[in-house]
Formats: sequence, C-alpha cells, structure tokens
Amino acid sequence: MKYNFLVIEGNIGSGKTNLAKQIAIDFNGKLILEEFADNPFLPNFYQEAEKNALPLELFFMAERFHQLNDKKNKSDLFSKFVVADYSFFKSKIFAQNNLKEDELNLFNRLYDIMFSNVKKPELLIYLHSKVERLQQNIRLRGRKFEQEIKNEYLKSIEEKYFDYLKKQRDFPVLIIDVSSIDFVNNKESYKNILKEINIITEEDQIRSIILE
Repeated sequence: MKYNFLVIEGNIGSGKTNLAKQIAIDFNGKLILEEFADNPFLPNFYQEAEKNALPLELFFMAERFHQLNDKKNKSDLFSKFVVADYSFFKSKIFAQNNLKEDELNLFNRLYDIMFSNVKKPELLIYLHSKVERLQQNIRLRGRKFEQEIKNEYLKSIEEKYFDYLKKQRDFPVLIIDVSSIDFVNNKESYKNILKEINIITEEDQIRSIILE
C-alpha cells in the first residue's frame, strides 16, 4: 500500500466498512470504524427525522472528530498505514441533507473549526452503487432502524456526496461503481479495486471507473 492514510466512503449500504476491513487485514493497517451504533438519536431519527436531526448530526460530528483526533489515532496517522470507513466531511454531507437552514448555519460554524484540525486522507475512495443495490444490502444486513430508508433519501445523499467531491481540492478521489460486483465474495473484483487504488495519482484529483 503506497498510502499512509486511506479513507473509504459511500452511501448507506455501499460496502465501505467491508472494504476497509479487508484492506486493513491484507496490508496490516490500523482500522478506524465509525461507531454509529452508539448514537442514541439514530433510531428516533428514522422515526421523526425533523425533531431529531440536529442532535443526531452534532453527536456524529463530535464522535468522528474524537476518533480522528484521538492522540493514539493521530499518532498512528503519521506513523503507519491507517484505513477508515468514513471521512470527517461526511458530517457536512448529512447535515446538508437533514438540517433546516438555521440549524445548518450553527452546525457549519462548529464544523469549520473542527475540520481545520483533522488530518486529510491521502486518497479517498468513494463506492458508488445504484439505489436498488443499496436497498438490497440494507435489507440483508438487517439493521431494524434502517429498513424504512426511502430511495429518495439515498439519492439525495448521493447527490450531495458527488457535489462535494467534485468541488473539493483537499485530496484525490477515486469513484468506483460497484453496482455490478461483489467484492466481498469475489476475490477478483477485490483485486481489481486494489489495482485501481495503485493506479491513481495526486494529479488525477478525481477519477471514476465502473467495475464489472
């Protein structure tokens, strides 16, 4: 692995955690996983989104900052290979989608302070998958609070990811369409992802591919 800090991103159900885990195993890397299950506002958010959106997003942002800025993790980011299944800017993406204007203004003021103190990835991999495939994966993993997620919500999240990634200049981005592959059970598909990771350079800035 030619990177010290690699981030895997994607929509809900895209497989980012599975990919991050496998890469960490194969390259003897430190794995940082998002601890979403500890967010007490998550189940209620899917029942009453508007009422619970602000505490949900503030909690997530605080947890992400704590994980990425933890003294032990921060030391590791500079000393050996680390792979994470989320980026700090994920907080901004979901906040844009879930918060009202006045709430978003407050959120962004806090976000800007934190973002300037978080180490940026050397490469961000975004796993794109069609909504139908996302819903299939969501059903298979069986998290009760996710089963009512609407297609429109997933599409909106995706649009905001793409908009952010096209505009940002903090790190190179590799967008991989994994709609038609199973990189968890198919080793060739997984190896093809690794090949693409090694091909991209900083000069590419953003590159999109479809794996079949």
